[in-house]
Amino acid sequence: MERIPVYFMPGLAASPIIFENIKLPEDKFEMFFLEWLLPEEGESLAHYATRIAENILHENPVLIGVSFGGVLVQEIAEMITPRKVIIISSVKCNTEFPRRMRFAKLVKAYRVFPTALMERVDWLARFANGNSFIAKRLKLYEKYLSVRDKRYLDWAFKTIILWDRVEPNPRVIHIHGDADGVFPPQYLSNYIPIKGGTHIMIINKAKWFNENLPQIITGK
Repeated sequence: MERIPVYFMPGLAASPIIFENIKLPEDKFEMFFLEWLLPEEGESLAHYATRIAENILHENPVLIGVSFGGVLVQEIAEMITPRKVIIISSVKCNTEFPRRMRFAKLVKAYRVFPTALMERVDWLARFANGNSFIAKRLKLYEKYLSVRDKRYLDWAFKTIILWDRVEPNPRVIHIHGDADGVFPPQYLSNYIPIKGGTHIMIINKAKWFNENLPQIITGK
């Protein structure tokens, strides 16, 4: 039996390492991992999605995206014919943004977001001595956030805040944690809820995904 190709897109600035604990039955699925590219000058999301899509080498693949990666795979789905589109810890359109993101768009806050700080995680870690919570969080950043180029970060924050999709695609399957602080669930509709799931549940709720993703992918 031919295996189903499943392409995974990580979240904003993240490495495919975030999927290290996701295991799908190898006799039924073939897993592929997409990575962020540096954006071109003034590049639109649609054009960027075209470039990422060049790394998808199968017809009718399953697309799975986390957070901003979920936004991106929805754009890629406009260019190819995916078997399914699954987004995790993400949104289906800009009307699902929390109020703070709508406000950020209104005041163009993306212009002043301190993206340069994300380039300096190692430097910030020096100031975490004595605060185990901050130190632990910075270790997560160091491990999973591989793209720290300011050009990419500036583009990514601006692009997601200005995302112009206003109507959700009803065919998109949305999995979301009920404790997600980035995209609070009260602004969302039509999603599969994960009890206790935070914005990083692809990492710490891998057991749930391993048990449920196969059925979600193959189910009607």
